[in-house]
Amino acid sequence: MASITVRNLPDETHRALRVRAAQNGRSTEAEIREILEATVRPNKRLKLGSALAALGDKYALNLDIIRDPQPSRIETFK
Repeated sequence: MASITVRNLPDETHRALRVRAAQNGRSTEAEIREILEATVRPNKRLKLGSALAALGDKYALNLDIIRDPQPSRIETFK
């Protein structure tokens, strides 16, 4: 796992993080991890495939994808 260092964090922000962590029964480090995780990876993120399938269902669209049976080939240039 990666680790990061946050420099120049204002004292008031650090105090607020410590208080918030204590209220949630976590260490300050665990609280910061929780905040970052909730911010950059929210539970309700858009899943494109699911959104397209729902759109197809809503409008009764036939979104079947037909694959080309021939495998891709690499072109060579001379």
